[in-house]
Amino acid sequence: MNAAAETRFELEVATLTDVGTEREHNEDHCGELLESAACALLVVADGVSSAEAGETASQTAVAATLRAFGEQPPGMASAKRLYRAVQQANIEVYDLATVVPELRGMTTTLTAVVVDRGELTAAHVGDSRLYLLRDGRLTQLTKDHTVAGEKARIGLMSKARAREHPDRSVLTRSLGRELIVPIDRISNRLFRGDALLVCSDGLYNVLDEEQMAPIVAQGDAGAACRSLIDTANRRGTLDNVSAAVLRVLNGPARPEAPAGLGGKLRALFTRRGG
Repeated sequence: MNAAAETRFELEVATLTDVGTEREHNEDHCGELLESAACALLVVADGVSSAEAGETASQTAVAATLRAFGEQPPGMASAKRLYRAVQQANIEVYDLATVVPELRGMTTTLTAVVVDRGELTAAHVGDSRLYLLRDGRLTQLTKDHTVAGEKARIGLMSKARAREHPDRSVLTRSLGRELIVPIDRISNRLFRGDALLVCSDGLYNVLDEEQMAPIVAQGDAGAACRSLIDTANRRGTLDNVSAAVLRVLNGPARPEAPAGLGGKLRALFTRRGG
């Protein structure tokens, strides 16, 4: 990829975390790596408060993901770099919990997303979320690895009931629980004007997609993160709250969908990165 092609994309990123209004400690952690104007990595982790040392788990996971991604050759495919980095993060959280008695049982969620010249790749474990903002609409790209989320996906309860169910925060999968963890991989194609939001459940449990969308759409990435967290705190979120925002400031425009069924199918696969 030559320099001229590289500059076709320009990204803006920001991350922010806050203890919230009810907790004494912040067990969330987030981080970012802007490798170039066209390549950025965002990571959000939410340490499990029911386990020991959730704060240490989330900090270890984010630091390991950022470090391991940066240590791999930039010429390697970003998807492979990200997947290996999250695997390394899982190993480091697991190993630390194994050798330090005070940390035994610690675990965390992790949602990491890299955008490289418009190609989005995400690695996801747990119930932090990745959203895509496009044409003013916020769409969830990740699945919640929770008891309530799994029941909603197979039709045993509605999404509305799952949102309020006592099991909505009971994880079925988390980072550091086992030496090998199944990692969801998500891919998509981004265009000029698109934006991403990665957040912990302290945000989306008090703000729905329609409420978050206009906040993500306004101002720069840093201002959006600040406004999201301030709004969640005003709503009285009971948890720590984290937000990471990425905007595509410059890049190709999204192509018009061709007419007809075949064109709609091609457009759908283009949006999914296929």
